[in-house]
Amino acid sequence: MANKIKVGIICGSGLGNFMEETFVCSNISNREDIENAFGYPTSNLYHGHINGVDIVLLSRHGKGHMISPTAVNYRANIEALRLAGCTHVLASTACGSLVESIGRGQLVVPDSFLDRTNSRKGTFYDGTSSKYKGVCHMPMEPAFDPRTSEVLLQAAKKLGHNVQKGGTIVTIEGPRFSSKAESKALRLWGGHLVNMTTCPEVCLAKEAGLLYATLAVATDYDCWKDCDDIVHAADVIVIFKQNVANVWDVLQEAVKIIGSEDWEQDISKIKALVQSSNVSSS
Repeated sequence: MANKIKVGIICGSGLGNFMEETFVCSNISNREDIENAFGYPTSNLYHGHINGVDIVLLSRHGKGHMISPTAVNYRANIEALRLAGCTHVLASTACGSLVESIGRGQLVVPDSFLDRTNSRKGTFYDGTSSKYKGVCHMPMEPAFDPRTSEVLLQAAKKLGHNVQKGGTIVTIEGPRFSSKAESKALRLWGGHLVNMTTCPEVCLAKEAGLLYATLAVATDYDCWKDCDDIVHAADVIVIFKQNVANVWDVLQEAVKIIGSEDWEQDISKIKALVQSSNVSSS
């Protein structure tokens, strides 16, 4: 039986409030506050549709941005979207730029990551859930689903936005920003962007068999540049608010494109990958 397409949208910093103010009231048919084996998601699940495509919205940091990056229950969030029947996940994230070529407001669809977190549960397969038994050695290349990422690029270009294809996103633990020495080290490692939330979210989505891609927006230059323009949380929010409508427009257009295409092979392929990556006996 064919899989029904449903797109989960994880709203990052700034987008959650914008989404509730501009979209939820008129387009959401149901709101859920539910617990799963990994606890409660960081926000209610908002069920609705875009251009006839079923969607589920979730705010990563909760209402009013009250949950820090480390405290986000990434496992409960991804599991909630899986249980809701999602086949895809589109995520937004505000990032610092680690290269001159990515300026403020630039949209980027990353294709790899560096995980510098140290206090998060990064796998479902830790023996705490009967759904996720055994040991799963999930390959993370490609880190993000290539076809879903291509849809984000296509959507951004269709709307006339400046968007970069590919890039390595470094996830730090936070909630503090990097020191200048750390910021420069991340550049030496090949990082193009730095944020606090992509990991373990991207890894968990793949373990859950979801086609996951991220739309990143650069809000600052972190602190690696030798100038007085050092990253500050208030400035990050200002830049993101200036670009949040563009991010939301791209996500909506991406949902429309996803809904117009056949994804059966992609869904079957990622489910088979999850199964073959579990090395434990059933």
